[in-house]
Amino acid sequence: MNPQELLIYEMAENGKNCDQRRVAMNKEQYNGNFTDPSSVNEKKRRDREERQNIVLWRQPLITLQYFSLEILVILKEWTSKLWHRQSIVASFLLLLAVLLAAYYVEGAHQQYVQRIEKQFLLYAYWIGLGILSSVGLGTGLHTFLLYLGPHIASVTLAAYECNSVNFPEPPYPDQIICPDEEGVEGTISLWSIISKVRIEACMWGIGTAIGELPPYFMARAARLSGAEPDDEEYQEFEEMLEHAENAQDFASRAKLAVQNLVQKVGFFGILACASIPNPLFDLAGITCGHFLVPFWTFFGATLIGKAIIKMHIQKIFVIITFSKHIVEQMVAFIGAVPGIGPSLQKPFQEYLEAQRQKLHHKSEMGTPQGENWLSWLFEKLVVVMVCYFILSIINSMAQSYAKRIQQRLNSEEKTK
Repeated sequence: MNPQELLIYEMAENGKNCDQRRVAMNKEQYNGNFTDPSSVNEKKRRDREERQNIVLWRQPLITLQYFSLEILVILKEWTSKLWHRQSIVASFLLLLAVLLAAYYVEGAHQQYVQRIEKQFLLYAYWIGLGILSSVGLGTGLHTFLLYLGPHIASVTLAAYECNSVNFPEPPYPDQIICPDEEGVEGTISLWSIISKVRIEACMWGIGTAIGELPPYFMARAARLSGAEPDDEEYQEFEEMLEHAENAQDFASRAKLAVQNLVQKVGFFGILACASIPNPLFDLAGITCGHFLVPFWTFFGATLIGKAIIKMHIQKIFVIITFSKHIVEQMVAFIGAVPGIGPSLQKPFQEYLEAQRQKLHHKSEMGTPQGENWLSWLFEKLVVVMVCYFILSIINSMAQSYAKRIQQRLNSEEKTK
């Protein structure tokens, strides 16, 4: 074997054994000895299970205490960061003072101020709901089902009833009533309704794209720093990479398919994952962060996919579902159910009739009982979902503080 062949052979052997050397280097030193990675993983698992038990319905006092302490820690950290960025804070306060002066000082500019305020609040409202829908914090608040979907459905029903989408502003979008001059029946098209709700839907889509950034930044920071964040989704992603060849179940293969699509196709792979309802998109964000995909490649594809493509798919689905003839067919189908059909059909008919009266300024004639029943049910559903979301935030922040305690105890044990 000549020297060149020997060099190639040694390089191949080095590549073959790189995983073994990485495992050896990742062993943790504890009290002067090297601990097997399996025991480290076991301790992490026990710590995670201990944190997961810190929830309001199991340990209410400890959960509330840890939640309060975590808020204080976060406030302290942000105060320290702002103190070290005094120039930025001063610039922000100066800009805020100028805006307040323009807002409260009387003058000809007030009509523009009011118009900007109205648009800003509208955009902020829907972007905020979009962020809440995807950012997580223990669970996502399904704001499409609770807010945007019902809004699109209301506009669709009103458009077919009024034969127009030129609803008076105000009270639109807070309340929908038919214009005094209604259109000709049959003039409403799918495109006219899409155009009417485009701003709300696109702002919501932008919010969902912004909400996908935390997994990306977490994985990117972990890759650049070499640290191992105690994040369940990131640890699951690393385990999936290690056992990629042995994946058998459908869920693991689906996750691997998303990871391979994003890693190999790049921008268009991210765009494809973001353009369809995809519960595994968090994995796409983690994959992009782990493989150091440029920020604008990830966010640009996510923004186009969620705020334009996916949003139009969802809008068209809701508009078609709540179009006039489809709704009439659904109500007739409910009435055709043997035995209980007529009793189930009556509240829906009364609800639709009440909505028609409201659209034609006749709500003062009285509110049917069916409307009260359906409205009460939907309102309670919204309240339950919002309360569950708030509880999940409290539990998540309490568990974050418990994680701080565990990390401090582990550091103290290692230094002994």
